[in-house]
Amino acid sequence: MSVILFIAGVLFMVVAVGLSIAPHEIGHLVPAKLFKLRVPQYMIGFGKTLVSFKRGETQYGIKALPLGGYISMVGMYPPRPEAADEQPAKKPGLFQKVFGQMVDDARSQANENVRPSDEGRLFYQLPVYKRVIIMLGGPLMNLVIGFVVIAIVLTSFGQATPTTTVSEVYQCIASAQNAEQTECTDKDVPAPAYEAGLRPGDTITAINGNAVEQGEWNKLTDVIRVNPGQSITLDYQRDGQKRTTTLTPYLTDRPATDENGYVLTDDQGNYIMTKVGFVGMSSLQQDLTRPLSAVPGVIGNQLLTIGNVILHLPQRMVDVAQAAFGDSQRDPNGPVSIVGVGRIAGEISAEDSISVGDKFATLLSLVGGIEPRLVRIQLDSAAAIGWRTCDWRPLRWHQTNVCPDLQAEKS
Repeated sequence: MSVILFIAGVLFMVVAVGLSIAPHEIGHLVPAKLFKLRVPQYMIGFGKTLVSFKRGETQYGIKALPLGGYISMVGMYPPRPEAADEQPAKKPGLFQKVFGQMVDDARSQANENVRPSDEGRLFYQLPVYKRVIIMLGGPLMNLVIGFVVIAIVLTSFGQATPTTTVSEVYQCIASAQNAEQTECTDKDVPAPAYEAGLRPGDTITAINGNAVEQGEWNKLTDVIRVNPGQSITLDYQRDGQKRTTTLTPYLTDRPATDENGYVLTDDQGNYIMTKVGFVGMSSLQQDLTRPLSAVPGVIGNQLLTIGNVILHLPQRMVDVAQAAFGDSQRDPNGPVSIVGVGRIAGEISAEDSISVGDKFATLLSLVGGIEPRLVRIQLDSAAAIGWRTCDWRPLRWHQTNVCPDLQAEKS
């Protein structure tokens, strides 16, 4: 059964990405038509044409292999510039020898569709700004698709969010000496949260008199981490009754994290530790719906992540090569291709601990996370450049072994 579910998850991603091809190509087609450019073909897929029809100057069709798509525009390649008679012929270089014939063949094939009546309607004759608009139309459609899908997930299914409801309270604080213990002893330091009377199921409503909303666990932990040794007042609810307690965060070493919640490591891969306040409780994650106004921020964060990935991509690819052909371990935060995304979709589908509804919502959020990447990673250019495995983690990703370096929601 797990194998069938795995295949179903992979097929879900294949179909979802395949369906996004059509609007992507429409993003190129519409501005091309508006600028009076002749577009002989709009095709989804490659290989043998299964079905097609013609409207106006354009033939629309679906091909056998839904692995991409294209529109053909007349005049994509300008004619080869003619050398002046007085200039001596230059000896072709290595690049010209290898790729020159390929370029000439592509130019010759493209110009076969050019008619005398196309003069003034050729792509290379358009002003630069019009050519840029045509080329950016496809990626813009991917942004629109991503916006719509993420909006559906955030407003209808919700986003996995650490809440101010306590899921676990530790009786004592583990140290390097008792890390393997399963039960606390009299010699262990009591955890401040347990000692203050907090228990699983309590919902914290305010810290030091400042109210915290249900999804503001990070606001709560920020105060705890920067106040070791200082008394903190917590207001909370238990079984509908309001209560108040005080506790003093214990100063301890915890892994340092960046602004995205990733644990920082040194050159040897060891965690970088920092001294912060710790009280010994963890958050209950719940699916909280978000307003539509939150969608642009989510998309914006993803685009910033894409830029960061592109900036560090050369080093990431070196790491992948060393892991593939050497003794190095594969970085779980290293680049993953569109094939890797399909594999992870399969793992989500085959996971027994996730409900059917959560699986669908998680896969949907995965699709919404991929679409902005296609702004940079164009399917129709076959550029299968990867991105960090955990940078696109789904909005409803509760528990995973894919991102082991994510800091647990503990304080």
